[in-house]
Amino acid sequence: MRDAFIATLSELAKKDKKIILITADLGFGVFNKYREELPKQFLNVGVAEQNMTGVATGMALEGYTVFTYSIANFPTLRCLEQIRNDAAYHGANVKVVAIGGGFSYGALGMSHHATEDLAIMRAIPEVTVVSPGCIWETQRATEALVNTPGTCYLRLDKSNAGDTSLPGEVFQIGKARRLKEGKDLTIVTTGGILCEVLAAFDRLQKEHQINCRVVNVHSLKPFDEEEILSAASETGGIVTVEEHVVEGGLGGLVAEICLENGQPPRLFHRIGLRGGFASKVGSQEYLRKHYDMSEDAIVNAVLRLVSQRRPLDSSQELKVTTLH
Repeated sequence: MRDAFIATLSELAKKDKKIILITADLGFGVFNKYREELPKQFLNVGVAEQNMTGVATGMALEGYTVFTYSIANFPTLRCLEQIRNDAAYHGANVKVVAIGGGFSYGALGMSHHATEDLAIMRAIPEVTVVSPGCIWETQRATEALVNTPGTCYLRLDKSNAGDTSLPGEVFQIGKARRLKEGKDLTIVTTGGILCEVLAAFDRLQKEHQINCRVVNVHSLKPFDEEEILSAASETGGIVTVEEHVVEGGLGGLVAEICLENGQPPRLFHRIGLRGGFASKVGSQEYLRKHYDMSEDAIVNAVLRLVSQRRPLDSSQELKVTTLH
Protein backbone atom coordinates (compact mmCIF):
# COMPACT_ATOMS: atom_id res chain seq x y z
CA MET A 1 0.00 0.00 0.00
CA ARG A 2 2.82 2.39 0.88
CA ASP A 3 4.50 1.95 -2.50
CA ALA A 4 1.17 2.25 -4.34
CA PHE A 5 0.41 5.46 -2.48
CA ILE A 6 3.71 7.18 -3.20
CA ALA A 7 3.77 6.08 -6.85
CA THR A 8 0.26 7.47 -7.38
CA LEU A 9 0.99 10.67 -5.48
CA SER A 10 4.16 11.21 -7.52
CA GLU A 11 2.24 11.10 -10.78
CA LEU A 12 -0.40 13.46 -9.42
CA ALA A 13 2.20 15.88 -8.06
CA LYS A 14 3.97 16.08 -11.42
CA LYS A 15 0.74 17.43 -12.89
CA ASP A 16 -0.12 19.71 -9.98
CA LYS A 17 2.58 21.87 -8.39
CA LYS A 18 0.24 22.64 -5.50
CA ILE A 19 0.57 19.09 -4.13
CA ILE A 20 3.08 18.90 -1.27
CA LEU A 21 4.35 15.89 0.69
CA ILE A 22 5.64 16.45 4.24
CA THR A 23 7.32 13.69 6.23
CA ALA A 24 8.41 13.50 9.86
CA ASP A 25 11.90 12.11 9.20
CA LEU A 26 10.55 8.92 7.65
CA GLY A 27 10.39 7.01 4.37
CA PHE A 28 13.65 8.06 2.76
CA GLY A 29 14.07 4.90 0.68
CA VAL A 30 10.46 5.11 -0.48
CA PHE A 31 10.67 8.85 -1.17
CA ASN A 32 14.04 8.94 -2.97
CA LYS A 33 12.57 9.14 -6.45
CA TYR A 34 9.88 11.62 -5.38
CA ARG A 35 12.48 13.89 -3.76
CA GLU A 36 14.73 13.77 -6.80
CA GLU A 37 11.95 14.55 -9.26
CA LEU A 38 9.93 16.96 -7.12
CA PRO A 39 12.33 18.62 -4.66
CA LYS A 40 10.18 21.74 -4.31
CA GLN A 41 7.15 19.65 -3.39
CA PHE A 42 8.78 17.72 -0.56
CA LEU A 43 9.60 18.75 2.99
CA ASN A 44 11.09 16.85 5.93
CA VAL A 45 10.27 18.55 9.23
CA GLY A 46 12.17 16.05 11.37
CA VAL A 47 10.75 14.08 14.29
CA ALA A 48 8.17 16.76 15.01
CA GLU A 49 4.77 15.48 13.95
CA GLN A 50 2.74 18.20 15.66
CA ASN A 51 4.79 20.86 13.92
CA MET A 52 4.33 18.92 10.68
CA THR A 53 0.56 19.27 10.98
CA GLY A 54 0.83 22.97 11.79
CA VAL A 55 3.10 23.60 8.80
CA ALA A 56 0.76 21.57 6.60
CA THR A 57 -2.23 23.62 7.72
CA GLY A 58 -0.46 26.89 7.03
CA MET A 59 0.50 25.77 3.54
CA ALA A 60 -3.00 24.44 2.89
CA LEU A 61 -4.51 27.78 3.85
CA GLU A 62 -2.23 29.34 1.23
CA GLY A 63 -3.74 27.15 -1.47
CA TYR A 64 -1.70 23.95 -1.36
CA THR A 65 -2.92 20.37 -0.98
CA VAL A 66 -0.64 18.90 1.66
CA PHE A 67 -0.08 15.25 2.54
CA THR A 68 1.50 14.52 5.95
CA TYR A 69 3.14 11.13 6.38
CA SER A 70 4.34 9.08 9.34
CA ILE A 71 4.00 5.75 11.14
CA ALA A 72 0.70 4.66 12.61
CA ASN A 73 -0.18 6.67 15.70
CA PHE A 74 2.22 9.55 15.23
CA PRO A 75 0.49 11.68 12.55
CA THR A 76 -2.87 11.06 14.23
CA LEU A 77 -2.89 10.59 17.99
CA ARG A 78 0.20 12.69 18.62
CA CYS A 79 -1.23 15.43 16.40
CA LEU A 80 -4.86 15.21 17.43
CA GLU A 81 -5.13 18.78 18.70
CA GLN A 82 -3.51 20.17 15.57
CA ILE A 83 -5.72 18.07 13.30
CA ARG A 84 -8.86 19.14 15.16
CA ASN A 85 -8.15 22.79 15.91
CA ASP A 86 -5.88 23.82 13.05
CA ALA A 87 -6.73 21.69 10.03
CA ALA A 88 -10.30 20.39 10.36
CA TYR A 89 -11.82 23.46 12.00
CA HIS A 90 -10.51 25.65 9.20
CA GLY A 91 -11.40 23.19 6.42
CA ALA A 92 -7.76 23.02 5.35
CA ASN A 93 -6.73 20.64 2.57
CA VAL A 94 -4.50 18.54 4.82
CA LYS A 95 -4.43 14.84 4.00
CA VAL A 96 -3.12 12.87 6.97
CA VAL A 97 -1.47 9.62 5.87
CA ALA A 98 -0.76 6.96 8.48
CA ILE A 99 1.24 3.97 7.33
CA GLY A 100 1.07 0.85 9.42
CA GLY A 101 -2.61 0.59 10.34
CA GLY A 102 -3.54 -1.95 12.99
CA PHE A 103 -0.71 -4.33 13.86
CA SER A 104 1.49 -3.54 10.85
CA TYR A 105 4.30 -2.49 13.19
CA GLY A 106 3.40 -5.17 15.72
CA ALA A 107 6.99 -6.03 16.60
CA LEU A 108 7.54 -2.48 17.93
CA GLY A 109 4.84 -2.79 20.59
CA MET A 110 1.68 -0.91 21.48
CA SER A 111 3.25 2.53 20.96
CA HIS A 112 3.30 1.69 17.24
CA HIS A 113 -0.07 -0.08 17.06
CA ALA A 114 -2.78 1.94 15.32
CA THR A 115 -5.84 0.35 16.91
CA GLU A 116 -7.89 3.36 18.01
CA ASP A 117 -7.34 5.72 15.10
CA LEU A 118 -10.49 5.06 13.08
CA ALA A 119 -12.78 5.72 16.03
CA ILE A 120 -10.94 8.91 16.96
CA MET A 121 -10.60 10.33 13.46
CA ARG A 122 -14.19 9.68 12.49
CA ALA A 123 -15.34 11.51 15.62
CA ILE A 124 -13.73 14.76 14.44
CA PRO A 125 -16.25 16.84 12.49
CA GLU A 126 -15.71 17.35 8.77
CA VAL A 127 -12.86 14.85 8.43
CA THR A 128 -13.05 12.30 5.61
CA VAL A 129 -11.84 8.87 6.80
CA VAL A 130 -10.56 6.33 4.26
CA SER A 131 -9.13 2.88 4.98
CA PRO A 132 -8.37 0.94 1.76
CA GLY A 133 -8.05 -2.83 1.74
CA CYS A 134 -6.16 -3.46 -1.48
CA ILE A 135 -3.66 -1.91 -3.88
CA TRP A 136 -6.32 -0.73 -6.32
CA GLU A 137 -8.27 1.00 -3.55
CA THR A 138 -5.08 2.68 -2.33
CA GLN A 139 -4.32 4.08 -5.77
CA ARG A 140 -7.86 5.28 -6.38
CA ALA A 141 -8.23 6.68 -2.85
CA THR A 142 -5.04 8.75 -3.25
CA GLU A 143 -6.42 10.23 -6.45
CA ALA A 144 -9.82 10.87 -4.87
CA LEU A 145 -8.43 12.58 -1.78
CA VAL A 146 -6.54 15.12 -3.87
CA ASN A 147 -9.92 16.22 -5.17
CA THR A 148 -11.77 15.94 -1.84
CA PRO A 149 -11.96 19.32 -0.10
CA GLY A 150 -11.02 19.66 3.55
CA THR A 151 -9.09 17.50 5.97
CA CYS A 152 -8.84 13.78 5.22
CA TYR A 153 -7.36 10.69 6.84
CA LEU A 154 -5.82 7.87 4.78
CA ARG A 155 -5.00 4.74 6.75
CA LEU A 156 -2.56 2.41 4.99
CA ASP A 157 -1.70 -1.13 6.01
CA LYS A 158 1.32 -3.37 5.65
CA SER A 159 -0.94 -6.18 4.41
CA ASN A 160 -3.41 -5.95 1.55
CA ALA A 161 -5.67 -8.05 -0.64
CA GLY A 162 -3.84 -7.37 -3.91
CA ASP A 163 -6.04 -6.01 -6.69
CA THR A 164 -9.73 -6.60 -6.02
CA SER A 165 -11.07 -4.28 -8.71
CA LEU A 166 -14.00 -5.47 -10.78
CA PRO A 167 -14.35 -4.92 -14.55
CA GLY A 168 -15.39 -1.35 -15.26
CA GLU A 169 -15.54 -0.45 -11.57
CA VAL A 170 -15.32 3.20 -10.55
CA PHE A 171 -13.98 4.09 -7.11
CA GLN A 172 -16.09 6.50 -5.10
CA ILE A 173 -15.45 7.97 -1.66
CA GLY A 174 -18.36 7.02 0.58
CA LYS A 175 -19.44 4.04 -1.51
CA ALA A 176 -18.79 0.54 -0.13
CA ARG A 177 -17.77 -2.28 -2.45
CA ARG A 178 -19.65 -5.57 -2.58
CA LEU A 179 -16.91 -8.03 -3.49
CA LYS A 180 -18.73 -11.34 -2.97
CA GLU A 181 -22.36 -12.37 -3.04
CA GLY A 182 -24.11 -14.60 -0.52
CA LYS A 183 -27.23 -14.81 1.60
CA ASP A 184 -26.13 -16.71 4.72
CA LEU A 185 -24.31 -13.79 6.37
CA THR A 186 -22.58 -10.58 5.39
CA ILE A 187 -18.97 -9.97 6.39
CA VAL A 188 -18.25 -6.24 6.50
CA THR A 189 -14.62 -5.21 6.76
CA THR A 190 -12.17 -2.35 6.32
CA GLY A 191 -8.42 -2.08 5.79
CA GLY A 192 -5.76 -4.59 4.88
CA ILE A 193 -7.40 -7.33 6.91
CA LEU A 194 -9.59 -7.76 3.84
CA CYS A 195 -7.06 -10.41 2.80
CA GLU A 196 -8.04 -12.54 5.82
CA VAL A 197 -11.74 -12.03 5.07
CA LEU A 198 -11.43 -13.17 1.46
CA ALA A 199 -9.48 -16.25 2.54
CA ALA A 200 -12.18 -17.00 5.12
CA PHE A 201 -14.88 -16.54 2.47
CA ASP A 202 -13.25 -19.20 0.28
CA ARG A 203 -12.99 -21.68 3.13
CA LEU A 204 -16.54 -21.14 4.30
CA GLN A 205 -17.82 -21.72 0.79
CA LYS A 206 -15.67 -24.73 -0.07
CA GLU A 207 -15.55 -26.54 3.27
CA HIS A 208 -18.89 -25.63 4.85
CA GLN A 209 -21.14 -24.58 1.95
CA ILE A 210 -21.76 -21.23 3.64
CA ASN A 211 -22.13 -18.37 1.20
CA CYS A 212 -21.31 -14.97 2.67
CA ARG A 213 -21.70 -11.57 1.14
CA VAL A 214 -18.43 -9.64 1.51
CA VAL A 215 -18.63 -5.85 1.74
CA ASN A 216 -15.45 -3.83 1.90
CA VAL A 217 -15.85 -0.41 3.49
CA HIS A 218 -12.93 1.72 2.32
CA SER A 219 -14.72 4.90 3.47
CA LEU A 220 -15.88 5.14 7.06
CA LYS A 221 -16.75 8.80 6.65
CA PRO A 222 -18.76 9.44 4.57
CA PHE A 223 -20.35 6.02 5.06
CA ASP A 224 -22.49 3.90 2.75
CA GLU A 225 -25.59 3.38 4.89
CA GLU A 226 -27.62 1.85 2.06
CA GLU A 227 -25.21 -1.05 1.57
CA ILE A 228 -25.25 -1.91 5.26
CA LEU A 229 -29.02 -1.70 5.54
CA SER A 230 -29.31 -3.99 2.52
CA ALA A 231 -27.04 -6.50 4.23
CA ALA A 232 -29.15 -6.36 7.39
CA SER A 233 -32.41 -6.95 5.52
CA GLU A 234 -31.28 -9.35 2.78
CA THR A 235 -28.84 -11.70 4.53
CA GLY A 236 -28.85 -13.81 7.68
CA GLY A 237 -26.75 -11.43 9.74
CA ILE A 238 -23.65 -9.25 9.85
CA VAL A 239 -20.10 -9.92 11.08
CA THR A 240 -17.75 -6.93 11.11
CA VAL A 241 -13.98 -7.43 10.88
CA GLU A 242 -11.44 -4.72 11.66
CA GLU A 243 -7.86 -4.56 12.93
CA HIS A 244 -8.94 -2.01 15.50
CA VAL A 245 -10.64 -1.91 18.88
CA VAL A 246 -14.31 -2.87 18.70
CA GLU A 247 -15.33 0.39 20.38
CA GLY A 248 -16.14 3.17 17.96
CA GLY A 249 -14.72 1.68 14.80
CA LEU A 250 -16.39 -0.14 11.93
CA GLY A 251 -18.45 -2.48 14.11
CA GLY A 252 -19.83 0.34 16.20
CA LEU A 253 -20.60 2.35 13.08
CA VAL A 254 -22.52 -0.53 11.49
CA ALA A 255 -24.52 -1.06 14.69
CA GLU A 256 -25.36 2.65 14.89
CA ILE A 257 -26.65 2.74 11.33
CA CYS A 258 -28.75 -0.40 11.66
CA LEU A 259 -30.38 0.59 14.94
CA GLU A 260 -30.99 4.21 14.03
CA ASN A 261 -32.74 3.09 10.85
CA GLY A 262 -34.81 0.41 12.56
CA GLN A 263 -33.13 -2.38 10.61
CA PRO A 264 -31.17 -4.56 13.06
CA PRO A 265 -29.51 -7.61 11.52
CA ARG A 266 -30.85 -11.00 12.57
CA LEU A 267 -27.40 -11.93 13.86
CA PHE A 268 -24.52 -9.62 14.70
CA HIS A 269 -20.93 -9.95 15.87
CA ARG A 270 -17.87 -7.69 15.89
CA ILE A 271 -14.37 -9.07 15.30
CA GLY A 272 -11.70 -6.72 16.58
CA LEU A 273 -9.45 -5.98 19.52
CA ARG A 274 -11.15 -6.55 22.87
CA GLY A 275 -10.08 -6.40 26.48
CA GLY A 276 -7.56 -3.58 26.56
CA PHE A 277 -4.30 -2.76 24.85
CA ALA A 278 -2.48 -5.29 22.68
CA SER A 279 0.35 -6.01 25.08
CA LYS A 280 1.92 -8.77 22.98
CA VAL A 281 4.78 -8.14 20.56
CA GLY A 282 5.14 -9.93 17.25
CA SER A 283 4.39 -9.87 13.55
CA GLN A 284 1.08 -8.69 12.16
CA GLU A 285 0.20 -12.31 11.34
CA TYR A 286 1.03 -13.45 14.88
CA LEU A 287 -0.99 -10.70 16.53
CA ARG A 288 -4.01 -11.32 14.32
CA LYS A 289 -4.00 -14.93 15.38
CA HIS A 290 -3.44 -14.11 19.04
CA TYR A 291 -6.27 -11.57 19.17
CA ASP A 292 -8.74 -13.65 17.12
CA MET A 293 -8.73 -11.62 13.92
CA SER A 294 -7.17 -14.19 11.59
CA GLU A 295 -8.73 -16.22 8.79
CA ASP A 296 -9.33 -19.07 11.26
CA ALA A 297 -10.98 -16.73 13.77
CA ILE A 298 -13.30 -15.32 11.11
CA VAL A 299 -14.30 -18.78 9.90
CA ASN A 300 -14.98 -19.96 13.46
CA ALA A 301 -17.01 -16.86 14.32
CA VAL A 302 -19.19 -17.28 11.24
CA LEU A 303 -19.73 -20.98 11.99
CA ARG A 304 -20.78 -20.24 15.56
CA LEU A 305 -23.10 -17.48 14.45
CA VAL A 306 -24.72 -19.53 11.70
CA SER A 307 -25.34 -22.33 14.20
CA GLN A 308 -27.58 -19.92 16.12
CA ARG A 309 -29.59 -19.01 13.06
CA ARG A 310 -33.33 -19.58 13.14
CA PRO A 311 -35.91 -19.21 10.35
CA LEU A 312 -37.31 -15.70 10.32
CA ASP A 313 -40.98 -15.62 11.28
CA SER A 314 -42.54 -12.31 10.34
CA SER A 315 -45.09 -12.68 13.12
CA GLN A 316 -42.37 -12.79 15.77
CA GLU A 317 -40.40 -9.92 17.19
CA LEU A 318 -36.97 -9.56 15.61
CA LYS A 319 -34.15 -10.14 18.09
CA VAL A 320 -30.44 -9.56 17.68
CA THR A 321 -28.13 -12.42 18.62
CA THR A 322 -24.51 -11.71 19.48
CA LEU A 323 -21.56 -13.92 20.39
CA HIS A 324 -19.92 -13.76 23.79
